[in-house]
Amino acid sequence: MRKPIVSGQFYESDFNELTKQIESCFKHNLGPAELPLKRKDKEIIGVIAPHAGYAFSGPCAAWSYKEIAENRFPDLYIIIGLSHSGFSSGISIDDWETPIGIVKTDRNFGRKLSEISNLPIDEDIHKQEHSIEVQLPFLQFASRDKLKELRILPIMISPDINYKEIALHIKKTIEAEKKRVVLIASSDFTHFGHNYGYVPFKDNIRESLYKLDKDAIELIKGLKTADFLKYTDKTQATICGKYPIAAMLETSKLLNAKKGFLLQYYTSGDIVNDYTNAVGYASVVVK
Repeated sequence: MRKPIVSGQFYESDFNELTKQIESCFKHNLGPAELPLKRKDKEIIGVIAPHAGYAFSGPCAAWSYKEIAENRFPDLYIIIGLSHSGFSSGISIDDWETPIGIVKTDRNFGRKLSEISNLPIDEDIHKQEHSIEVQLPFLQFASRDKLKELRILPIMISPDINYKEIALHIKKTIEAEKKRVVLIASSDFTHFGHNYGYVPFKDNIRESLYKLDKDAIELIKGLKTADFLKYTDKTQATICGKYPIAAMLETSKLLNAKKGFLLQYYTSGDIVNDYTNAVGYASVVVK
């Protein structure tokens, strides 16, 4: 069992308080302004959702999870996170606990993917990393009608892995296991300011930060994975989950995705009205 590490910090640790907090993210003026409606008989292929504290990125994340809640429930959610500590790539097949309850992992799928890709099953790299954990309460909330059936596969993607190869391996595993999946890429966008060691502009910070991230998002919407990574290299944009995003986009294309749609974008500066140090948050759905 993988125990939560940022419960009580990034999000509320009490079940009732956490439920209220998530509901408030949906109803927030930067959120969708309403709770998810009934499921439709339509499918999405993937989403990008941020992973900061819910007070900052929660309203943005609510947009992606409204899409998840209102579309067809898959056999499996593949959640692709990153290591803020510099660990290499790896899979978790432990079940994950949150204040809402236990989320079961599809162990067979995880073992099969590891066998096909040689990506190791490594629980240690996941123990102190929050990028996947922060997605889970939202996913549980969005799956309230299907909690017993909810299955995940947590994967950490780092620069040591080739995003095109892992996409092919995920596709092969989906075919071998005959699963319908939805991909969740966990990523914040540009981290601006001296606290993050990234100050490419000093004037019109809000507008410049928006443009920097929006240009990246345009490439994401067009499923232009290689161009997106080239853009981050060229601008040095500090998009922490660029490799999870790349793996999600490339896998989505193999699953016949047509394009991405931006649901919401804002920065932490918009929450606190201070852009001295600010982080961008985006919710994107791929169909």
